[in-house]
Amino acid sequence: MRGIETPIKTLRQKVFTEVAKVAFDSQNINDDIEAIPYKITPGDAPLYRESIYRERAICSERVRLAMGLSLRPDDEPVHVTSGLDESNVAEKYYEPPLMQVIPSACDMCEDNVYEVSNQCRGCVAHPCVEVCPKGAISIVDGKSHIDKDKCTKCGKCKAICPYDAIAKKVRPCAAACGVKAISSDERGRARIDDQKCVKCGQCMAACPFGAIADKSQIFQLIRCMKQGGNVIAEVAPAFVGQFGPDATPSRVKAALLELGFSDVVETALGADIGAVAEAHHYANHVATGELPFL
Repeated sequence: MRGIETPIKTLRQKVFTEVAKVAFDSQNINDDIEAIPYKITPGDAPLYRESIYRERAICSERVRLAMGLSLRPDDEPVHVTSGLDESNVAEKYYEPPLMQVIPSACDMCEDNVYEVSNQCRGCVAHPCVEVCPKGAISIVDGKSHIDKDKCTKCGKCKAICPYDAIAKKVRPCAAACGVKAISSDERGRARIDDQKCVKCGQCMAACPFGAIADKSQIFQLIRCMKQGGNVIAEVAPAFVGQFGPDATPSRVKAALLELGFSDVVETALGADIGAVAEAHHYANHVATGELPFL
């Protein structure tokens, strides 16, 4: 879904916008933070979910994550702003883990399940039945049916079906995770093993329900600026091609300085410094024969 403007991206942008506004302008931070879900989902009709209350509950969790706070427990009454006072400091690090699944947003996708779709034509050959090594496929009302209790998910039925009528259902977040850090909890919702997770964000980008989000420190960053702190923007070299031909490096730097950053540095400067250090190391120690290699 990358590169496509979806409602998930829009909601994420709205949350960050509202959190930034509160950080910049609010005189009553707690009340204004609590009001954000009602600004993003106004009125009494849901925009994306079956219930406006669920939409606002999910939005509340997004707001907490945007402020670097952890999700609230499902079984305790906790305000959206709980823990905010402790986090409203210039050098507050987010509460680990970085990537979190919002339980109320997860659709409990089935993972690695084979299912016969309405594409099945009930053919006479029924090769799917013949190739199944566990006898998990039978003909019910003229169509193929898979017994999930017997199925070992070998995929032979899907491979041989001439109509591509057998689908393999996968959990998008789990399929995107290269380190297999995502499993299911007791209710079938996605769960991230933080010991395996490398914080790459692929699961967040893959989830079509926006149920996975990362924590931000945008609130603390802005509050630090407002208090006169020294905040330096470190931008990746790719910024040069991200905002169109009119956004020259000098204009981007000027805009960041106007936002309140003390200075702007390109991230690749660190690589340059490392390259210089390695060059000196090579010239002084390797080229002289003191060391065999760099």
